[in-house]
Amino acid sequence: MAIREKLSGNEAVAVAMKQIEPDVVAAFPITPSTEVPQYFSQFVANGQVDTEFVAVESEHSAMSACIGSQAAGGRTMTATSSNGMALMWEMLYIASSLRLPIVMALVNRALSGPINIHNDHSDSMGARDSGWIQLYSETNQEAYDNFIQAVRIGEHTDVLLPVMVCYDGFITSHAVENIEILEDGEVKDFVGEYEPLHYLLDRERAISLGALDLPSIYFEHKRGQAQAMINAKQVILDVAAEYERLTGRRYGLFEEYMLSDAEVAVVVLNSTAGTTKAVVDKLRSRGIKAGLLKPRVFRPFPYDEIREALGHVKGIAVLDKAEGFSGAGGPLFTEVGSALQGIANVEMTSYIYGLGGRDVTVDHIESVFMDLKDRLADGKGNKITYLGIHE
Repeated sequence: MAIREKLSGNEAVAVAMKQIEPDVVAAFPITPSTEVPQYFSQFVANGQVDTEFVAVESEHSAMSACIGSQAAGGRTMTATSSNGMALMWEMLYIASSLRLPIVMALVNRALSGPINIHNDHSDSMGARDSGWIQLYSETNQEAYDNFIQAVRIGEHTDVLLPVMVCYDGFITSHAVENIEILEDGEVKDFVGEYEPLHYLLDRERAISLGALDLPSIYFEHKRGQAQAMINAKQVILDVAAEYERLTGRRYGLFEEYMLSDAEVAVVVLNSTAGTTKAVVDKLRSRGIKAGLLKPRVFRPFPYDEIREALGHVKGIAVLDKAEGFSGAGGPLFTEVGSALQGIANVEMTSYIYGLGGRDVTVDHIESVFMDLKDRLADGKGNKITYLGIHE
């Protein structure tokens, strides 16, 4: 039975964590993710969960503790942001290469320097090839729902990969919204008991982890990770279908909004999708066939499905809240462009926007759609545009 609550994104994720009741949570505070372990530590102190909360001395230590806990056979979770995630960079790769389904709330924040505590996606985009599944969340509701589903996705025997659930710092993490949460028992039934296939404390089958991988076997381990990421796509859909039966809320690899007959469309992640939907509605009322594609899953990237969804659109603007410094556009743009490779008569433009928390308004998004229409008329696409910059 659904319970109506007013929660911030961080509170919603902490409540999901409480309802899952992992064996271990190891975390170090960093803005704007600090509230997640803060709220959860209160649940531990109040006796509401039987979780071992490990307060560590750094984010590198947080992920190290998560790796040790999960490797020992415990369901393990953490939360971080920005520079904190950068400090655990080495351990991100170790967690994924050891096939440990740790779940992490990544509250997106700009990476230094200069130091900035506000939202963009440079942290998660920097880790896009670290072997972690990445789920993105437009709203508090989606952050809550994605976090619960992440447990089932990562722990599936065809996957066994860590999962990061990304949502926008302050915009989503601290804003309070009406959401629906599940009963504690429903969440526990959905995620089930953690039953690791191999773990360090298994007396019947002794194993070692983190041993030296020489050229004779390292390549095969990487191939196994790659296959697990390929497998994850179907698992994500299967878990979403089961979650829909439980909640009535539908999730896929991405959301299509007014896209089926769109002539111009924006592709954008996380909270800016909400602003874009308002602009699409406004333009539709004026007879402009505008649409939106909002990726939910960035790793594994759904190339074939996005190609099918966008193949008919004449003008596409891909908005990145991260600068990839590739000279060819943002990271989301290059992925979408790869998916649409070879499709004739599609004009694509890369927009870099919102870096360091720069405000993005309805007027900004409307200008993107108008710019798309103009570029279709003069045939000049494939440019990089910095949206809302002072120049």
